[in-house]
Amino acid sequence: MLEKEFQFYRDHQRELVEKHNGQFIVLKNEKVLGSYPSHADAYNNAVKNNEPGTFLIQHCIPGSDSYTQTFHSRVIINSVQR
Repeated sequence: MLEKEFQFYRDHQRELVEKHNGQFIVLKNEKVLGSYPSHADAYNNAVKNNEPGTFLIQHCIPGSDSYTQTFHSRVIINSVQR
């Protein structure tokens, strides 16, 4: 649903980081609507004038860490031998 906004971030990440490094930016229609110190601030300001689900909040930092996550599982699988 927000593929356009995410692609805009990836395509312009370098210049966005130069301007908003470490901030949480609100993206909509390939524009930065605002830059905030926390995700909560970004969301609370964005919903004042935009419907949830119509904008993307992105942590603006260098590299792919800003848009990738690694999940670790503590699952142990026991092998049953017969």
